[in-house]
Amino acid sequence: MKAILLTAGEGTRIRPLSASRPKPMLPVADRPLAAHTADAAIDAGADEIVLVVGYEGETVREYFGEEYRGVPVSYAVQEAQTGTADAVDAAREHIDGPFAVLNGDNLYDPAAIDRLFDACPAVCAAEVSDPRNYGVLSTTDGTVTDIVEKPDEPPTNLANAGAYAFPADAREWLEVPASERGEREITDVLTRVIERYAVTPVTLDRWLDVGRPWELLAANEWKVGELERRIDGAVSDAAHLEGRVVVEAGATVEPGVVIEGPVLLRSGATVGPNASVRGATVIGEGVSIGNGVEVKNSVLSRGVSVNHLSAVADSILGRNVNFGAGTTVANRRHDDADVSFTVKGERLSTGRRTFGVVAGDGAKTGINTSLTPGLKLATGTTTAPGETVDRDR
Repeated sequence: MKAILLTAGEGTRIRPLSASRPKPMLPVADRPLAAHTADAAIDAGADEIVLVVGYEGETVREYFGEEYRGVPVSYAVQEAQTGTADAVDAAREHIDGPFAVLNGDNLYDPAAIDRLFDACPAVCAAEVSDPRNYGVLSTTDGTVTDIVEKPDEPPTNLANAGAYAFPADAREWLEVPASERGEREITDVLTRVIERYAVTPVTLDRWLDVGRPWELLAANEWKVGELERRIDGAVSDAAHLEGRVVVEAGATVEPGVVIEGPVLLRSGATVGPNASVRGATVIGEGVSIGNGVEVKNSVLSRGVSVNHLSAVADSILGRNVNFGAGTTVANRRHDDADVSFTVKGERLSTGRRTFGVVAGDGAKTGINTSLTPGLKLATGTTTAPGETVDRDR
């Protein structure tokens, strides 16, 4: 079965991290988000991966190439972002039999994707406490009977998880009309399949739709937590590593460093001396962590520098961010309420008691900068030495 992965979207809700690369290519543990989806499809038996690209599509092509894990890779271009059915329709010429459709910005329980492929036609569902913000599936005797988008009164708690295995006939049903939102929806294609076939609901044990920065942090917490301990890099005898810690070849851990897993230290990174790293943290390729720095439960992308005596917690730093010495990230409100974050101009609760800063590529802080909880620093932002920043920039 061919697996069509949707990776064309810009990811405006996760800005500034997507300012120069598509959301499905943001880092989750040791690979891009979309690679986890591709891996699940290949493990389930996909014999070809078709990637639908659009925004910054060359980034996707550079990573996956013409073959990924021994499986051929093809590409289709979605010229305009006009819906998920339109995205799959862009790959029509690659469809010559039953096919799967997976969102490149979702993490799926791999075992469920395996069951999805076997049960074709099928759709993945997740039990959620409040399904009103999802497409909601109705079932009878183990078969899907209906799907309704974002109902005020959901008929069930089964949310559509955006993973489908379609029969070959569905290729001819991709040209659905635009919905009230002005988009061509893949759920309208699913409705046609439901009318003609017995569609199996496949319940996911775990699923994460990564749309906003704190969900990217949660994705890393999931996948870093699954890593097995491996020490291939250079670790000082005077360093202490505890639990699930991965030090890739070419990484360096200096004397006095304490690392409490799960932590991933990627090739070319340097930590210490006397630094502390803990709590589902990714230290990306070529990252430099200086003397006495503390990093907790954060993602530091390629080329980041966090200079001596700084503290970073529950944060995501884009590529080549440079935190001057003594930079401190606050991650908790004084009233202990959930931290909020601005998404497309609206202040939203992250649902997290602790959440720090999201810094776009190339952001820089002056020495002794203080950053307040739930702060956004746009690409290339700078701060002055000794400054306290309590508003997005």
